[in-house]
Amino acid sequence: MSMTSPTTQVVRPAGAGHETLYVLLLCLMILAVAGSVVAWRGEAQEVSSVGSHQLDARRDLSASEQGIYADLRVTLDEIHLLRQEQQALPTPATLADEGFAPFAQDASSVSRGGHAWQLLDAKAYFGQSQSPTVAGSFLMRLTAEDDSAPDIWLNRSSALPAPNDLTDAALNGAGWQQIVAQFDAGVTRQHRH
Repeated sequence: MSMTSPTTQVVRPAGAGHETLYVLLLCLMILAVAGSVVAWRGEAQEVSSVGSHQLDARRDLSASEQGIYADLRVTLDEIHLLRQEQQALPTPATLADEGFAPFAQDASSVSRGGHAWQLLDAKAYFGQSQSPTVAGSFLMRLTAEDDSAPDIWLNRSSALPAPNDLTDAALNGAGWQQIVAQFDAGVTRQHRH
């Protein structure tokens, strides 16, 4: 009886070569998509820029200022509804009684600068900051009956008087800067330095 040397047989799993190919193709596809997204975002970022008299809502505001700005944008819809009902802009006291931020005086409003709100010339809300280092003073103009886009300005000066002239030129001259919100895909949130 002759001894035969044992033969080693490699059994490859069925389709192993195809699986490797599919994984490589998938990786390449993911890399291609990611690369094109990065390139597209880079191009879009170059397009957006704000003027020297403007502030970018995401990059140039403190956390407290961003909160107040967001509240003003939300409350703007309620102000429009109340104006239609009353045929006049609601007073800051009315808005505070209704519990609308940032007009309502609560712990949140105190920690974000303790703004004292007043209605100017029946066409703008002026929020004077008690702590300009936490959040500057705000001005929200409501000129037309149907102005749905918020027209909000910020001034970080201390002991700031209420503006008399609400034109762009006068506000710029007094150190006010308009807050602009750019919602293009290219602007990524950046922390203040």
